[in-house]
Amino acid sequence: MGSLFAELARQAANSARREVEAYTREIPEFASLDADTRARAETLEYAVWLRRRTLELSPGNTALTAGDLADIASMGELRGGSGMSLESRQRVLRLHTALMLREINEAVEAQRGGGAEELLRMMSWFAPQGERGIAAYCQGFVTALSRRLPYVEQVALLARTLLADDPMAAELAAAVDMELPGSFAVTVIRVPHGAGGHHGPEREVEALVKTHRVPMVWCPAGDGGGELIALVPDTDTDADSGARGVTGRAPDHLPGLAFDPVPDLALDLVRDFAGAVGRPCAAGTATAPVAELADALEGARRISRAAPLRRATARLRPHTAADVFVELAVVDVPFVDSWLATVARHLEPGPDLVLTLDAYYHHDMDRGATAAALNVHPRTLDYRLRRVRDLTGLAPGSTRGVRVLSAAVTRRLAVR
Repeated sequence: MGSLFAELARQAANSARREVEAYTREIPEFASLDADTRARAETLEYAVWLRRRTLELSPGNTALTAGDLADIASMGELRGGSGMSLESRQRVLRLHTALMLREINEAVEAQRGGGAEELLRMMSWFAPQGERGIAAYCQGFVTALSRRLPYVEQVALLARTLLADDPMAAELAAAVDMELPGSFAVTVIRVPHGAGGHHGPEREVEALVKTHRVPMVWCPAGDGGGELIALVPDTDTDADSGARGVTGRAPDHLPGLAFDPVPDLALDLVRDFAGAVGRPCAAGTATAPVAELADALEGARRISRAAPLRRATARLRPHTAADVFVELAVVDVPFVDSWLATVARHLEPGPDLVLTLDAYYHHDMDRGATAAALNVHPRTLDYRLRRVRDLTGLAPGSTRGVRVLSAAVTRRLAVR
């Protein structure tokens, strides 16, 4: 064993103690180690073992054995079984890696610039074997979670890890028997506050998870409201990514606002959820590869907040940026948003004029189809459209009328 390795071996026990102290100081879930002497001793023993095993294997560039990986997985399983959060797990892995690198650097400095060859050997071993060790730790962590958490909570955890681009998502997906594609349509279904009492749709979400088997998580916002975030596999993008090129991607200044077609599964999921909860909902969707799901979530959330609230119908669907791009821009311009609200208020004296215009524009201004959807006579529809013109000065079928009234109606239905 060379001088660098000898220095690291000499400092192994002290370095392990410093790591345990860092855990108790920086990670709340390790604070109990100060009082639990047995748990502290086990944590310290593991930290010493891992350093000594590193020094046994790295000089000869020998890989971690199956037994080594099983021991590392056992520690991950112990942490997962203790209730450690994903955030703390990530902090443990980052802190351990940072401290190991710091120890190596300190040992090099103690050699007064020597040991360059040994340093290269150490680092060439550390990177690939570190990845294998982290994978084993995560596998053990997930094994414990799968025993401790109900299935629907495991699926919610999978959704969160995907949105955070956490590499543990692959292990979680295997545990809940879900495949991970390269791209998802992130779909946000908004349920407004007070839409149905103080109880959220947890039971409906559980049924939805079992039916559709896609990563999803319900995020309550109080008073019965909140949003369901579902990650629907975008199989069209996966199958045809080469042919699409960049045509389906959002512009750089609109991160997460994709213009891809909505997957059929997302349509079914939105309609099933809205039908199950029996409340008005608004849904937005944005497509992105796995590494960009956080941006897609922000885009889908913005779309859902600009989209109109609707009850479950055959035509209920998640909106894309292409559907509400005017409303998205309006939200960021308060005086324009206020002006559209004033236009909508001018429609209040009329008989159901907001809903009439909503149906009119959703049926591409086809009088027959609109009247049928509203269950009124076409002449009644004509009367209502004339009433709109009288109240606002805008003809619903004119270019100006379409631009202003459709935006005003969408904004009115989004905030009702």
